[in-house]
Amino acid sequence: MSDLSLRLHALTVYPVKSCAGIALEQALLTPTGLAHDRAWMLVDADGDFASQRQWPRLQLIRPAFEGDTLLLHAPDMLPLALPLQVQGTPREVRVWDDAVTALDQGDAAAHWFEAATGQPLRLVRFDPAQRRLSDPAWSAGIKAENAFSDGFPLLVASTASLAELNARLAARGQPPVTMERFRPNLVLDGLEDANGEDFIDTLELPGGVRLKLVKPCVRCSIPNVDPATAERGFEPGDTLAGYRADARMKGRVTFAMNAVIEAGAGAVLRVGDAVQATLAV
Repeated sequence: MSDLSLRLHALTVYPVKSCAGIALEQALLTPTGLAHDRAWMLVDADGDFASQRQWPRLQLIRPAFEGDTLLLHAPDMLPLALPLQVQGTPREVRVWDDAVTALDQGDAAAHWFEAATGQPLRLVRFDPAQRRLSDPAWSAGIKAENAFSDGFPLLVASTASLAELNARLAARGQPPVTMERFRPNLVLDGLEDANGEDFIDTLELPGGVRLKLVKPCVRCSIPNVDPATAERGFEPGDTLAGYRADARMKGRVTFAMNAVIEAGAGAVLRVGDAVQATLAV
């Protein structure tokens, strides 16, 4: 029996790592997370992944799905169209400590991104022949696969956590922020306590989906990037630091929980789905 009855409030995919996301009404759950999530990534000349940590203007690149095409939009530029079909030239890239073979998306895409960012970046596609696994120290014995996510197939947050943060920002005379800053895939509604996702063990959704929440998400500087302007500030990081130092992560600031897939790959998740949560013992 579940401990809590919740609702799936929002679904978001981020096709290009560190670029903007796409809010969806429904999404296919695959072994690596939501379909097309972090399936593409930008790399520098050495093959190391690029992120908003270095180049916050990546947030201004906004994707959209149109049929079998991913369209990428950037200010004052014509969109770049990419086929959803996997293709490209193999090359080695690095995402954190993982070296993987990826598929280079060609010179036209590289030129587009250089014009959009001012940086000599190339776009690569995750090669589904690769098997990139989450850290076994955190994955609860599950061989959790990832594309180009930082380290886990899904990130789960809650409306209650955002509401608490915005109340604290208001008390400091700061404007509210949106969930877009934190880049979760799933947002839960119905938790009475802020950051209640910290204490959830498993989530069950229609279609036999069972997710296990395994690791608090340590926050870097990306939430301090304004999604509308790509300008970097000090909030909400300063406010989070005042109450979200997490002993489980040696005092680092956390917000939201990383999750792995226990069952249900192949199911379709829908906004509004009933979610049954079991609390950690």
